Amino acid sequence: MEVEKLRKEETLAMRKRLIGQSCRLFYSSDPVKIVRARGQYLFDENGMQYLDCISNVHHVGHCHPSITKAAAAQMDLLNTNTRFLHDNIVMYADRLAATLPDKLCVFYFVNSGSEANDLALRLAQQYTQHEDVIVLDHAYHGHLMSLIDISPYKFRKLAGQKEWVHVAPLPDIYRGIYKENNPDPGKAYADTVKDLIEEVHRKGRKISAFFAESLPSVGGQIILPQGYSAKVAEYVHAAGGVFVADEVQTGFGRVGSHFWAFQLQGEDFCPDIVTMGKPMGNGHPLACVATTAEIAGAFTANGVEYFNTFGGNPVSCAIGLAVLDVIEKEDLRGNAVRVGAHLKGLSTELQSRHDIIGDVRGVGLFVGIELVTNREERTPATKTAAYVEEYRICVSTDGPWDNILKFKPPMCFRMKDAEHVVQSIDHILTGYTRGCIYHACNEDILHKVF
Repeated sequence: MEVEKLRKEETLAMRKRLIGQSCRLFYSSDPVKIVRARGQYLFDENGMQYLDCISNVHHVGHCHPSITKAAAAQMDLLNTNTRFLHDNIVMYADRLAATLPDKLCVFYFVNSGSEANDLALRLAQQYTQHEDVIVLDHAYHGHLMSLIDISPYKFRKLAGQKEWVHVAPLPDIYRGIYKENNPDPGKAYADTVKDLIEEVHRKGRKISAFFAESLPSVGGQIILPQGYSAKVAEYVHAAGGVFVADEVQTGFGRVGSHFWAFQLQGEDFCPDIVTMGKPMGNGHPLACVATTAEIAGAFTANGVEYFNTFGGNPVSCAIGLAVLDVIEKEDLRGNAVRVGAHLKGLSTELQSRHDIIGDVRGVGLFVGIELVTNREERTPATKTAAYVEEYRICVSTDGPWDNILKFKPPMCFRMKDAEHVVQSIDHILTGYTRGCIYHACNEDILHKVF
């Protein structure tokens, strides 16, 4: 067992004194102090085991031995910046290129999804020589100022919307303006982007990019309707802009059937820029932008060198290569298909027993359960979602009303893990709808799962 350096009370007191209060903890009323982790499990200072359903950063599992060994071996040999010639960065770029459409053949390595999205914005604006950006409602693309500007999830709480940012409706077929009964929701939602482009042009402005997560997460674990992205790309290209696919939360096989979530939209669709981050380094800071030779050429032509001190360093790329190896050797994409289908199936079965579950959606190990107080009116059950989260199920709530339980676990998540967490949610929802929670009978469940 990990030796605790400080008592929990001391850690809390020091954090309150030293760390900015805007940096929040999970379960702030009684934070869990995690001291070690392995696979899909976390352990607190008392050795209690927790099942992790939300760490999409630790993609192949917490502290995977292949990853830690690769990191230690390269750190023991060399770590420097990319101005020195080294094998790892080109070997890693070559491996990534093999997972992407041929036209996405130039790579820029950075350290976080925010850095990647900021660079993607620069690439788009430099290439098109336009400024304006279209984003989806409720989108979140990072914490840098440039990204807060294009993240409605954030800017609505701060300075508001800039005149160069334009917000398109979120293509949510459960709660949006076009629902599942629409004969072609993909085109219907894409046409809202076309209308927005025309409105921008009437103002004498021009579009540089359409920026969207391939599966909107903060927006509520949304699965884009078929045909949406290809049609939007058609409209954006006609307007002189580029399509940026944000894969920071969804890439690297999480959807199971494909390596990248944008590939769910069909072979006739390919973005012009793809950003990636969170799972790349399995907890090590590693991110990237992939783009076309034409867009990269325009960026080079501006005459300003792009240099990132730590981006693409030998240790980061050694870790990235190891992550790709583990995904392949352990068939984690196949596992995402099998376990994800099981999780969705169990959750759908749960929906038949709990009226409070309005919708179950997802693909692979990207799953959302939407809670409602009225199925017919689809009224968000925000308080219930918060209650479930507070009772130590290690899922996070998301969506405009914080009423969606989201699942993005490590890719080593197993069948029995899916069964365990759904059983736990069943117990909690049963107790909640009866107006009470039977602490005694649920104690074991609630303490073994966040």
